[in-house]
Amino acid sequence: MRRLLWDRRGITPVLSNVLLMAIAVAGMSIAITATYVITNNLRETMGERFTVEDVWFKTGEIALYLRNTGKTLTKVAAVYVNYTAQSFTSLELDVESHGWLNVTYSWDSDSVYHIKVVTSRGTQVADYYRSPD
Repeated sequence: MRRLLWDRRGITPVLSNVLLMAIAVAGMSIAITATYVITNNLRETMGERFTVEDVWFKTGEIALYLRNTGKTLTKVAAVYVNYTAQSFTSLELDVESHGWLNVTYSWDSDSVYHIKVVTSRGTQVADYYRSPD
């Protein structure tokens, strides 16, 4: 009986196998969590779509009519006119909603302006617009 208690040759392989299994399970848990976070963020970014339907040049401002055509909330983070950041009224558009985005800008008549709208996820819509005479 004493000889059985002192014989420890089988303990080392069992412990190493248990330790290897624990490391493998922990590694796969981290990989699955990272994959879920990355794909969820990509799905939201790819689902974000919006269009500029109309542009109005008003006194001291440019008004843009935006429509959210995507599958996620859209929040405007920046507006650039001729590659320069401008101040604007904040705008969040729910799915299938629309609204006006007012940009403070002193524009000249019969001029072409490059206007770019950027969302908080980095989606950009840019085009050239001509102001009225």
